Amino acid sequence: MAEEHGPEEHGPDGHGHPEDGYTGEAVLVFDRREVPVDVELRGFFQPIDGRYHWYGRIAANEQVTELVEGGARTALLRTPGGAATGSLTDPDPWRRYRVAGTSTPPFPVG
Repeated sequence: MAEEHGPEEHGPDGHGHPEDGYTGEAVLVFDRREVPVDVELRGFFQPIDGRYHWYGRIAANEQVTELVEGGARTALLRTPGGAATGSLTDPDPWRRYRVAGTSTPPFPVG
């Protein structure tokens, strides 16, 4: 019989993954164009594939919208704690773009 675990035995993501994160100012670098943005980022180490997965949202930003609609889907994301390349997807209804990457995240990991 499977043993049930209470919510306190799972990480903040509800699946047993303790999450790290960063919320604040960042810079997206598309080739040579730098765009200041506000971000909310989270991430966790996935033991199944042995890699760190990070993801988050970029606050609505006209310059980001212009670049993504023009075909840019990958950018370097810099925060005060690090930098990493991430992929951008379609915007949500509030015009925030999702960004995600695998490997060292653009923020310190605890």
